[in-house]
Amino acid sequence: MITNRVLGNVLLGINEQVNCSDCVSAFGSAGSFSAGIHGRKNLTPNLSLLAGIAYAQFNEGGYHVTSAPIGAFALRYDFVDWGSSRPFFDIGTILSPFQKVRYTRSYPTSLGAVSLESSTTSGNYAVYGRAGWMSRLSPRDEVAASVEVWQLWQRVKGYTDPAAAFNPFDTSIADGTDRTNLVKIGGQWTHLFGSSVEANINGGWVQSFGTRSGIVATVTGEGTIVPTIGNQGWFEYGGRLGLRITKGWIADLFVNGTAGPQPVGNTIHGGVGLRVSY
Repeated sequence: MITNRVLGNVLLGINEQVNCSDCVSAFGSAGSFSAGIHGRKNLTPNLSLLAGIAYAQFNEGGYHVTSAPIGAFALRYDFVDWGSSRPFFDIGTILSPFQKVRYTRSYPTSLGAVSLESSTTSGNYAVYGRAGWMSRLSPRDEVAASVEVWQLWQRVKGYTDPAAAFNPFDTSIADGTDRTNLVKIGGQWTHLFGSSVEANINGGWVQSFGTRSGIVATVTGEGTIVPTIGNQGWFEYGGRLGLRITKGWIADLFVNGTAGPQPVGNTIHGGVGLRVSY
């Protein structure tokens, strides 16, 4: 759920300034492979649409997402008539249905170790609201701080262990949904060096709450097992370095990631993009 959100936030311009002109960017990233296109359109002087689509693959700690289409869109209301220092608000969603996933389950026994890999499908969904304050300190500098509230769901299609020569604790997983809620307090700074180099840094602290699992396992000889998921906090970071190639064309190098305890852990996703402003 968290990796889907980090990758989806790229589609919502997390590495870009709060207020800027219409633009479209094609990008590719590694760490977790992702490629897609995103951009923004100013519908009115105050209201803008941010949206994008991508295809991703990633794995961590026994799960492998082999195919994940991701779509995201949001509306941003910026009180431009208030002047250079003003509030802004976002509301949006990240959708990743039709994922293909593999889960690895390993356990020791007195007769030897067992390792199994099961395949199924899943979907990840998120909605959020954001309230912030941005200031245009100069024609070259924009800073912003904000608070975000998220709700995330992960729907997993039921599956069973594959056939194996030795698997005394055979397991069947029913359809289920994991859920979590997040609060993020963060900030960002965008600066123009000279006439051709843009830089952005952003980051914030995230705290989960109300996390629970709806995945129920039926294990041979053990009965029904209902897992628990604890709440935790972690740091998210990002940045972008852009080179203005010619008027309206910008080449971007960007990075986004997490830093904290497992299961979120330390992750990094880096990529390149070509952005057209108009």
